[in-house]
Amino acid sequence: MSEVIFIKKFMLRKLVSLGKIGGAHTSFFNLNKGLPNHIRSNKKGQKEIKQAIDELIKNNFLLSKQSTNEQHVSINPRKIKEIKEFLGI
Repeated sequence: MSEVIFIKKFMLRKLVSLGKIGGAHTSFFNLNKGLPNHIRSNKKGQKEIKQAIDELIKNNFLLSKQSTNEQHVSINPRKIKEIKEFLGI
């Protein structure tokens, strides 16, 4: 499994487990907390994290909104079925 897919699955599982669906959202910067240090600590990993988030937003798995002067995200409730299929739940 590629790093980007691993990161996507990690972030989606995290948001689902925290209940960040629809109106409940969290800061963009909280998404990478909990990822392995070897991914978060180097430039390649940071680019992969950015790519994963961009792809999730582009595929409408994540909703993005501006809140308290920073970007926040939540899971798109209309995509729950597709997200569960992607995660293998």
